[in-house]
Amino acid sequence: QVQLVESGGGLVHPGGSLRLSCVNSGRIFGLYGMGWYRQAPGKQRELVASITNGGSTNYADSVKGRFTISRDSTKNTMLLQMNSLKPEDTAVYYCNKVPTGSDDPWGQGTQVTVSP
Repeated sequence: QVQLVESGGGLVHPGGSLRLSCVNSGRIFGLYGMGWYRQAPGKQRELVASITNGGSTNYADSVKGRFTISRDSTKNTMLLQMNSLKPEDTAVYYCNKVPTGSDDPWGQGTQVTVSP
């Protein structure tokens, strides 16, 4: 049974916006919290935004000021608001706990493509 389901990706022009959603049906939480990861073509998966179990947020420098991570009151759904998108944001975006381990499952992700 899939426990992490990402949605909301799509094709946008540079400067555009998308809002990604993650349904955490398994109520999965990491030691630190939850986060959004992305894997761009030819690159390893990286953590771009996280939210702690206490609600604090943190961002990779590459997305700081443009992306906003949030979680609803039930902690079942996590969002990633992405503004001022750049071509280098093109990637498959995943949600998962933070940190992850080698045996942690990943969802299918949602494709974000930013193209002129």
